[in-house]
Amino acid sequence: MSFIPETAILLQFAVATYLIAITPGPDMTLFVGRALSEGRSAGFACMFGAFTGIVIHTTLVSLGLSALIVAAPQAFMVLKIGGAGYLVWLACQAIRNGSAFSPETVRRAPRSLFQNWATGLGINLLNPKIILFFMTFLPQFVSTHDPHAPGKLFFLGMLFILLSLPLAVPMVVAADKFADLLKKSPRVTRAVDYLFAGVFSAFALKMLTAQVR
Repeated sequence: MSFIPETAILLQFAVATYLIAITPGPDMTLFVGRALSEGRSAGFACMFGAFTGIVIHTTLVSLGLSALIVAAPQAFMVLKIGGAGYLVWLACQAIRNGSAFSPETVRRAPRSLFQNWATGLGINLLNPKIILFFMTFLPQFVSTHDPHAPGKLFFLGMLFILLSLPLAVPMVVAADKFADLLKKSPRVTRAVDYLFAGVFSAFALKMLTAQVR
């Protein structure tokens, strides 16, 4: 099929994807945090929301629209500020509504699956570093002179999601299991809330420094 790259390219892409997938980011932090606070279903909902964001970013790269966003300094700045603000909001949520367990309840009132999905979508859709990443990462595996380049770019973006699943799913499952231990120690759980808040804040600062190269 014309949209599938050669086997050698696919192998190189798979290796690069796994190396990237094991690098923690705000999306993985969100998956784990929600699995800890609200359970496995919430973690998976956030995960699939983030993957939906990747589908959208891949589509934009395939159509060449991401290049237009990056080429417009004002639009890119708005995206950076919006994305950083979103992560700061998540940090505040972690502190205010975190995953601390009280003696009367095992978990806080959970958000709906749609709300968690939307949060996951937002964390990737508003991240300018994701746009820059897919604009620079995917094209490395497709020739600019290839008439089937858009189809191959989209295929690689979907493959990126498929290859990330074996790493992301165990993280969510492990966090859900770990929550049963955390509920026995509210102080430790509260410390985890502040840890996640700090990580989101750090990613927000890093996002603001994103530059077009």
